[in-house]
Amino acid sequence: MEVLDPSVSRDDQPLCINDHLEKVTVPDKPSDTKSCLKARYTLGFLGFLGFALVYAMRVNLSVAIISMVNQTAEIHHDDDTTDVCNNTKSSNGIFIPKAGKFDWDEKTQGLILGAFFLGYVVTNVPGGRMAEKFGGKLIYGLGVFFTAVLTVISPFAAYAGLVPFLIVRVAEGVTEGVTFPAMHSMLAHWIPPLERNKFAAVVYAGINFGTVISLPVSGWLCSFELWDGWPLAFYLFGSLGIVWYAFWLIFVFDTPAQHPKIDPLERAYIEATVEKKDEDYDLDVPWLSVFTSLPMWAITITQCGQSWAFYTLLTELPTYMEKILHFNMQQYAFLSALPYLTSWLVGLGISSFADALLVRQLLSPLASFKLWNTVGSLGPSLSFLGAIWAGCDSTAVMIMLAGLGSLQGAVYAGNQMNHIALAPRYAGTLYGLSNTAANTCGFLAPYIIGKLVQGHETLARWHTVFWLAAGINMTTNCFYLIFASATEQPWSKGS
Repeated sequence: MEVLDPSVSRDDQPLCINDHLEKVTVPDKPSDTKSCLKARYTLGFLGFLGFALVYAMRVNLSVAIISMVNQTAEIHHDDDTTDVCNNTKSSNGIFIPKAGKFDWDEKTQGLILGAFFLGYVVTNVPGGRMAEKFGGKLIYGLGVFFTAVLTVISPFAAYAGLVPFLIVRVAEGVTEGVTFPAMHSMLAHWIPPLERNKFAAVVYAGINFGTVISLPVSGWLCSFELWDGWPLAFYLFGSLGIVWYAFWLIFVFDTPAQHPKIDPLERAYIEATVEKKDEDYDLDVPWLSVFTSLPMWAITITQCGQSWAFYTLLTELPTYMEKILHFNMQQYAFLSALPYLTSWLVGLGISSFADALLVRQLLSPLASFKLWNTVGSLGPSLSFLGAIWAGCDSTAVMIMLAGLGSLQGAVYAGNQMNHIALAPRYAGTLYGLSNTAANTCGFLAPYIIGKLVQGHETLARWHTVFWLAAGINMTTNCFYLIFASATEQPWSKGS
């Protein structure tokens, strides 16, 4: 690789792509390749599928556990029936799950569903750091692959006993915990700044897509008689994850410089706009500077608020739909996925629009971060308030949650790319830190909500839950508006 002389203008300097490739001149305004099959598009597509699969493997248990447990549906009425919606569904409309193999009470089921997070929060920061040192391809790929293997063996572990099943669930959290920071590290090396919003929306939208697919498909598979039905939900998504890993190994590389078949123009375009990994790239993380950085705290705190709202929706919406709105199982299995579908579609549109505004210099990077982060926080918050206003009107409630709530997709153009702007060489580690904090907050949300509504399934209690989620989300966004930054920090450059 030739070393460019900084004293000579870029127009006069050739950039040697490889010893056996032609030399490509990088102009002041580098142009991208005209090819439709761009290497970074392949990364984006396979990254999207990877996140879709890990989320499908993550949430399928929430549906499968209904068929796993030996129980029948029963309706619980709180002693205070003066503040509930009228139950107009007939007994014929209630889904009675077939008797499962496992005698797990509600406390045990909660332990099983929460075991994943015990492992997940442990590996976010190490995963980001390992990706910076050893490459995001290896860490992200193995994270998805081992999660897939553990998913396939989950039914065998469940039949072996509660403890083996809990161990497998914790291990799945450990392996999946490295995926998000590892992908963030890869985006820092592969994606030009003016394309990052769009790429983040595409790649991380796999979260919503995987949830939308997993919930109804898992429910459908659980209805089969083959092998009791529910193991099929684990075998299907786990097997797809293993197949995905083969494509990831073949078509994805850590950096453009390591890609043997990348178009020379695309490589030159990317390397002219992103920070290259050099011999100083693996310097130790300046932990003290990171932990005392207000812009980093701004990202972390707003992610905690958004995570609280997200997990309120993810874990508590089915309960609210059943206990308060009185949807039956078939109805809320589909409707629970609707907010994730709308959020996925809206997120793609907003992120492309955000990139277009940056390209035309109609917004500065900092203004863009703050604007779209506010939209991503305000939308779900208003959707909760709209659900309060709608009361027992189940149609209006779903319109609010799936309509206004869809604006949550704007976070990809908000704080999600802010880590790379602050410190490109430590992007994986920074994302690991903020994601660990966010998921800890998200894990606390169902616990506190359970304390609020336990034994008191009334509209007033649930309205308190919605007010709390909206208030936390918007308060943390205000902190972001005050302290966020889009400037690379001095400690990122080793100074």
